[in-house]
Amino acid sequence: MEQGCDASVLLDDDDTSNFTGEKSAAPNANSLRGFEVIDSIKSKLETACPGVVSCADILAVAARDSVATLGGPTWTVELGRRDSTTASFSNANTDLASPLMNLDELISVFSKKGFTEKEMVALSGSHTTGKARCLLFRNRIYNETNIDSEFAKSIQSNCPSSGGGDNLSPLDDGSPVIFDNSYFKNLVNNKGLLHSDQALFNGGSMDSQVATYSENPITFYVDFANAMVKMGNLSVLTGTDGEIRTNCRKVN
Repeated sequence: MEQGCDASVLLDDDDTSNFTGEKSAAPNANSLRGFEVIDSIKSKLETACPGVVSCADILAVAARDSVATLGGPTWTVELGRRDSTTASFSNANTDLASPLMNLDELISVFSKKGFTEKEMVALSGSHTTGKARCLLFRNRIYNETNIDSEFAKSIQSNCPSSGGGDNLSPLDDGSPVIFDNSYFKNLVNNKGLLHSDQALFNGGSMDSQVATYSENPITFYVDFANAMVKMGNLSVLTGTDGEIRTNCRKVN
């Protein structure tokens, strides 16, 4: 959602107009999933009340409901967003966080979008669910030293030193389908899957924040929910800006 909470990420590439969307940008390609879920929700809403609910609002509510359904916190989603008529392939490639980033780089990327270091750590806790591809953490599990050896060995069984780049492993090996603070407990034990995960707890300025979240799930939940509300307000389109897309994959 590189441009903000405006559903730009949902736009498909369009060969006829030489439009390249954000889905094919390096941080999103073969990574973002679930677009068909949004399509299904949009279809039902267009039948019930056509032209009223934006794809951007659907994304914001779906994010909240997904977290709550998996046992995490809930929050009040402000509504009234409108959908963008453009997307930015180039910005998605340069402005989104990379799994290879170190702490200073992560802080910088989030700061550009107005997030504090604490909010950055809280939002990183979304890695308590989801999976990553072998090619994105292969170097970490074979070559980095700030990793639990038994954990590395267990992940190597599904991510060989060559080949199998698309093999998936859970970002949170402890409880991969539950939204909890296990992600932070993993980091304290050097069991972060991505380089960028472990960078949050590696003798740097965020160690104490990670430790706090590892010991206090409620504190994490409150901070995560507040950060998600802030993210949901990032560069939104309202009023007469943008449009209400009929199909989330293309402009009207």
